[in-house]
Amino acid sequence: MNDEVQVVRNMALLRIIAGSLEIAAAVLMLRLGKVGTALRINAILGLVGPMILTAVCLLGLAGLAGRISLTKLGIVGIGVLLILLGTRQ
Repeated sequence: MNDEVQVVRNMALLRIIAGSLEIAAAVLMLRLGKVGTALRINAILGLVGPMILTAVCLLGLAGLAGRISLTKLGIVGIGVLLILLGTRQ
């Protein structure tokens, strides 16, 4: 059970870091006050978001790996891939 708690903590930590980056970027946009700069910051966030999603999903899948069948693990992995493909610009 201790391993599961550690995986959940790591997943939550990644989400906290991602949220902090989002808030910092929003404050930076407001302070700089230029549309072009705000768009560049937003583009960077657009790159970071999918990386965080992938990292959190991989941690979760690693935590489940010993408890669910390979078929179900593959289905979840394909689902994450489809989310990333569907949100491409």
